[in-house]
Amino acid sequence: MAGSQLNADVWISEYITPYDIYVHGITSILAHKKTPYQEMYIVESGAYGKALVLDGKWQSCTGDEFLYHEALVHPAMVNHPNPENVLILGGGEGATTREVFRWNAVKKAMMVDIDGDVVEACRQHLPEMHQGSFDDPRLELIIGDAFNVLDTTEPTWDIIISDLSDPIEEGPSFQLFTKEYFSQLKQVLRENGIVVIQAGPIAPANLHIHGRLVNTLKAVFSNVHAYFAPTCTYGSAWGFAIASESRFDTIPNPEKIDLLLEQKTSNDFRSFDGISLLGMLQTPGYVRQCIEKETEVYSITQPPKFFGKGVNN
Repeated sequence: MAGSQLNADVWISEYITPYDIYVHGITSILAHKKTPYQEMYIVESGAYGKALVLDGKWQSCTGDEFLYHEALVHPAMVNHPNPENVLILGGGEGATTREVFRWNAVKKAMMVDIDGDVVEACRQHLPEMHQGSFDDPRLELIIGDAFNVLDTTEPTWDIIISDLSDPIEEGPSFQLFTKEYFSQLKQVLRENGIVVIQAGPIAPANLHIHGRLVNTLKAVFSNVHAYFAPTCTYGSAWGFAIASESRFDTIPNPEKIDLLLEQKTSNDFRSFDGISLLGMLQTPGYVRQCIEKETEVYSITQPPKFFGKGVNN
């Protein structure tokens, strides 16, 4: 290509739609394993540092993961008066637990991930992401199935963060984006508890999944709000949804948020602050229109399935 210089010999091609591919140039492969649940790579990319790749789909990388993880965790934490107990479902890199432990009020976090091989590889190869959060005495790490844990846990959670891999049919998580799953989350929340989920891309080409996920949450919770963050290496801005029986402020005062963060957190965020929160909560019109038009509710018998898997070249 005229005017371009390509420096990678290995490429991961991630299929975004039947017509779109995001190709990541890889300089080295740090770990690879076919686990009982999925195929895992930890790689070094040329532009964005080290990355976790599951079933060919980019999960997060050291170069821009803060855009995703700060957006995933902190809007819910801000909106809870005293988030002491946090349940994290998924989150194998340990970056979600890292963000949770920025909050002084947190007394306990339980992280549940089905794939111990992925967690151990991330512990070894991605210290930039977990930053020692796996060793925090407040963390209880459980390698197991989220449904089984939800069946046995008590309603003791102030915040539940559903940080799961995309629901491709071959992967382990496609049933965890359904009405039945969200109903189980609601049953183990404390009063004023909040659920937040990663809710897929908000690019117009595949926006319908985000709209249906938000609609599915609305079938379970009284108050649901969609928001988003720029996530460079996903090839799309990424959607999230926050849900609760309590109302939350979607037009926060940035100065008040900055003061709250100063008082209640370690306040060493890379992106998140009062202005960032106000911006991410202002859901674009085309996304709101999609949510209003969607009527489908995902269920165990009709779960969502993201398009495609990636391949190495």
